[in-house]
Amino acid sequence: MRATINGIEMEYLVDGPATAPAVLLSHSLATTMTMWKDQVPLLAQEFRVVRYDMRGHGHSSAPAGPYDFAMLAADVVGLLDHLRIDRAAFVGLSIGGIIGQHLAAHHPQRLSAAVLCSTTSQISDQVRGIWDQRIAAVETGGMESQVASTLERWFTEPYRAASPHVMAWVGDMIRTTPLAGFIGCGRAIQSIDVAKDLGRIRTPTLVLPAEKDPGMPPALSETIHRAIAGSEFAVVGNASHLSNIEQPAAFNAIVAAFLRKSQSGR
Repeated sequence: MRATINGIEMEYLVDGPATAPAVLLSHSLATTMTMWKDQVPLLAQEFRVVRYDMRGHGHSSAPAGPYDFAMLAADVVGLLDHLRIDRAAFVGLSIGGIIGQHLAAHHPQRLSAAVLCSTTSQISDQVRGIWDQRIAAVETGGMESQVASTLERWFTEPYRAASPHVMAWVGDMIRTTPLAGFIGCGRAIQSIDVAKDLGRIRTPTLVLPAEKDPGMPPALSETIHRAIAGSEFAVVGNASHLSNIEQPAAFNAIVAAFLRKSQSGR
């Protein structure tokens, strides 16, 4: 399905009962909403599950930048408005988790709960420089230049070796990401600083890193957890960045239990 949101065409899908509480899933950089395929069958039994292709990704429009997190969060609010959803639980991974932090800080009335997976609230000068290198690489060599190194960061070595079909699937998502989308979101990541806003968040929140994530290790998530009063913290064991794909059973169990609890407290 498609909708015109904030001047772009946004692709989205909805699963589950129309009258159930809504859950919105926000994917990582250089993937699409299909990365949630192992979560939807379970969540759609109890929730109205909304997935979307982020600006610059998948079948959504990929305008030239600059992008920022106010814009990416406004896209989510616009989609909720289009679907006439007043409040939704939000599950975001990596850049999706940064969007979730921005929503919880600046649009709290739209969220019933937030799950922040494998994410961060600010970046160092060193990491900012790494993003300059990645963006320069795709400007000269296209997205293919990012496939091998990204798969190495996103999945543990044993899982990569045992799951060539998953590596092919995720690799195709990376290489087909529009350059404008990757660069626009990459520049947004370079400029993030939501850490200063975390103390204002009152949305029921679960912070969920992956045990073996080299780029966004649990220590970064612990900082977010400490800053958000009353937040919960859990770790997906034996997984790297895309823990929802590498360890779907463990990821699903943790997220579903939190969402059920957050909805029961409404």
